[in-house]
Amino acid sequence: MGGLSIWHWLIVLVIILLVFGTKKLRNIGSDLGGAVRGFKEGMKEGSAGEKPAEPSAQNPQIGGQTIDVEAKEKTRS
Repeated sequence: MGGLSIWHWLIVLVIILLVFGTKKLRNIGSDLGGAVRGFKEGMKEGSAGEKPAEPSAQNPQIGGQTIDVEAKEKTRS
């Protein structure tokens, strides 16, 4: 008495299809799949098994020179 039979689930599925339509449900499914795929890739990149990237690869220096810059506000003329 407390469980739902296959017929109950089929009726719920038909109602959902009538309300949302197949195109919108397909878009929701592809968006959800892309989000899960992105999450898995993020977890692979952040795993402890990988060795950290070298600092020189992240911030390459040209000829060992440092460029010092001072930012100033632009005034209206």
